[in-house]
Amino acid sequence: MSWIKENKFLAGLLGGTLLGVVGLYFLASSGGSRYDAAKERYDAASSEVSTYKKMPLYPSDANRDGKKKALNDYKEATEKLQSAFDAFRPKELKNTSPQEFTNRLKSVNDEVRKAFDDAGTKVPEAFFCGFESYKTNLARSGATGILDYQLGAVQNLMLALAKSGATELKNLHRPTLPEEDGNPYKPGDADVARPLPLEITFQGPEKAVRAFVSALSKTDERYFVIRSLRISNAKKEPPRAADAKFEKPADAKAPAEGAFGGGGFVLPGDEPKPAEAATPAPAAPAPADSSRILAQVLGNEEVQIFLRIDLMQFLPSKKLP
Repeated sequence: MSWIKENKFLAGLLGGTLLGVVGLYFLASSGGSRYDAAKERYDAASSEVSTYKKMPLYPSDANRDGKKKALNDYKEATEKLQSAFDAFRPKELKNTSPQEFTNRLKSVNDEVRKAFDDAGTKVPEAFFCGFESYKTNLARSGATGILDYQLGAVQNLMLALAKSGATELKNLHRPTLPEEDGNPYKPGDADVARPLPLEITFQGPEKAVRAFVSALSKTDERYFVIRSLRISNAKKEPPRAADAKFEKPADAKAPAEGAFGGGGFVLPGDEPKPAEAATPAPAAPAPADSSRILAQVLGNEEVQIFLRIDLMQFLPSKKLP
């Protein structure tokens, strides 16, 4: 203590130096801890970045340009696909008065019935182009636009069916649309077309089925999609030979007479006398052609067809971002 009292300045300097060293020690120690923590976070971030760089879609300049090009190509292809269906997209579904729609419905029904009558196709007695509920009732004024669009499609289908050679239209079912009950149609966010279903059942030869199905793909203003198709034989029993129908064969003509007629070449003076003329032997019956019978029987068969068809009403094109 006497030394400290005698050397107060030196003692203060030593004490201050000691306190500074202790403070620096604690400061360096805490700084080292912060450094270690920062170094650990850096190493973790660096490892994560290295992992991302190895991925195929790392946001590099090359990947960014490639993604931009892919998006532009997709947008261009989508716009081309939308424009490809512009021919089938109705420009405007204008509502008319209920009486105007009824008059058009009756006119179309008369035209279709006449086409069926001319083709010899049988139709149900209550047939009214699938709009049987409007025989005695008027449609809602807010539904005449979509109904008229659907009626035009039914008209085309029925005229094609009459032209195909079908023997009987058994049923035409048209499900009720929401607008007919006073409810608006609300498309989904991703919808590009609205399906308008129709169900058709008819009977006819196999070639009538081919002709009618082919006609569905040849329409210029409307787009049809076959959702389901069921074909069954009109006859439940297998065909028999008795069902075959043949045209009556023409009578065979006798060979023309001449110098080489009859049995061949005859020298002068060797002609057979009338009494000695040989009586021709009766011709042997020709063997039955079983393949022809089978072909005739199968050719006369008819099939019954059920079709569920969607008339696609394409919605307005969507603007892509």
